[in-house]
Amino acid sequence: MNDKQERPFGLRDKIGYMFGDFGNDFTFIFASSFLMVFYMKVLGIPGAMVGTLFLMSRIVDAFTDITMGRIVDTCKPGKDGRFKQWIRLMAGPVAIASFLMYQSSMAGASMTMKIVYMYGTYLLWGSICYTGINIPYGSMASAITEKPDERTGLSTFRGIGANLAQLIIGVLGPIIIYTKDESGAQVIRNSGNIFPVIAGVFSICAVICYVICYKCTTERVKIEKEENSTKMTLGKTFAAIFSSRAILGIIGAAIFLLLSQLLISGLNTYLYADYFGDIKAFSSFTFINVSFALILAIFVGKIAKAVGKKEAAIIATTFTAAVYVLLFILKVRNPWVYMVSAAIGFLGVNFFNLIIWANITDVIDDAEVRTGKREDGTIYAVYSFARKVGQALAGGLSGYALQMIGYESAAKIQTPEVLNGLYTISTIVPAVLFLCVALMLFFVYPLSKKKVEENSEILKERRLNHN
Repeated sequence: MNDKQERPFGLRDKIGYMFGDFGNDFTFIFASSFLMVFYMKVLGIPGAMVGTLFLMSRIVDAFTDITMGRIVDTCKPGKDGRFKQWIRLMAGPVAIASFLMYQSSMAGASMTMKIVYMYGTYLLWGSICYTGINIPYGSMASAITEKPDERTGLSTFRGIGANLAQLIIGVLGPIIIYTKDESGAQVIRNSGNIFPVIAGVFSICAVICYVICYKCTTERVKIEKEENSTKMTLGKTFAAIFSSRAILGIIGAAIFLLLSQLLISGLNTYLYADYFGDIKAFSSFTFINVSFALILAIFVGKIAKAVGKKEAAIIATTFTAAVYVLLFILKVRNPWVYMVSAAIGFLGVNFFNLIIWANITDVIDDAEVRTGKREDGTIYAVYSFARKVGQALAGGLSGYALQMIGYESAAKIQTPEVLNGLYTISTIVPAVLFLCVALMLFFVYPLSKKKVEENSEILKERRLNHN
């Protein structure tokens, strides 16, 4: 800690940290929900090519994420802290890069130019700019407070920020982007020219959120780096990672979670527009789902403290899996019945999302207990890379699945076989993936309520002795 008096941890930090994820998700959730739609329906790029982009970009992320994590851990702290300085530096670039991805003027270019444009702008946003702000932001939670309960509060507020972004993008996005033509079919408004307008507005909103995050948070936990400590190479870093059940467990759970969530997010636009023929129900689903999540946030801290983060998350994700199995069996045709049922099922996933960032700080603490070294940025970078792998696989899976069932992006109305296939992959596949999340947490992830409390006491005692 600094010798000078610092403002104690409180609601201001939670609100500031919330706005950080709010800013992140103005570009991340928009890309997760509508970027594939833009590529396929506006630019006319085949789904398999889009899926390949998402997969190939993760190879790049394997290097950029870890590199950024090492930079954060080894760079000299700025006047505003080790992590906050990156929010200040990268807020503008990530917003601009996001805006560049949605230029509908490229629709008339050759397919070669479209592919070059798609790869260039997506890698600039996701692998460079988003990585440059997301890794420090996520790592910063460990520096704001060292108390497990307060970190759970930060995680909960971060989840609220993500849900607020989801509320805005998920509710307004489909209504603004889609319209009906003379035949009643759902089509992209204004031949896709609406995309750069929305992207520009969301980019401005992201910058505003980052400014609030920067102004309202304070880094309190100062980890002094040893002058003669051995440098961690990429090989040593991965060796340490694969020797930790905690890291492997949370990475496995994260990949399955992202696969399931982003598969649903990517397919829901098609499911509601084509299978149900009612895109407004998609907006209503988002509104109800986020409303449930915001109400749930009131109770998350108490539940996690009483039951344990790991234990409660296992129950929650198993519940979500069961609901999606039921939806698959029932073959629901009414969009409103499906929408309400899915929103209830998502309570389980929303619970895990509200505490998962506290799990990451638990993992960082566990690594410090085992190795004696604090590597916030590196461990968070590895976790972030795992999330991007889940994102890429989901994007690729969505594109390949749509092509596999014979989905025609140029067709206004899909065949009954395609619609049935769309419903199937939108229900049973996520159900299996959600169950895999619960299994990873149960069998691999070792940080139970008791273990987290033990680690916290060990680190508290070490720092008192060090001072």
